[in-house]
Amino acid sequence: MGHFADDVSWTSPVAGALVPASGGHIHGKAALRRYYEAGLQKIPDLHFEILGLYVGVKSLVINYRNQRGALVNEVLIFGDDWLVRDGHGTYLSEPAIS
Repeated sequence: MGHFADDVSWTSPVAGALVPASGGHIHGKAALRRYYEAGLQKIPDLHFEILGLYVGVKSLVINYRNQRGALVNEVLIFGDDWLVRDGHGTYLSEPAIS
């Protein structure tokens, strides 16, 4: 969690599925930690195969395949302190959580 700013903002359709009250938007490091913990409890075999890294100006896109074989891009936007301020999980199609 040391990579994230205290006031990080995270959006993801998976967040909406795991934390329905969030509407897919997680705000703050403590809430992001709870979201990650819920994900690990729901998906204990969670793993990723990194396919590509794309570097921009204070931004990074991580392209990977998850444990279900779904293609995912995570878009990370950094602040001046190089901590993630905004993050977005994006999927080729709406992910199914089982």
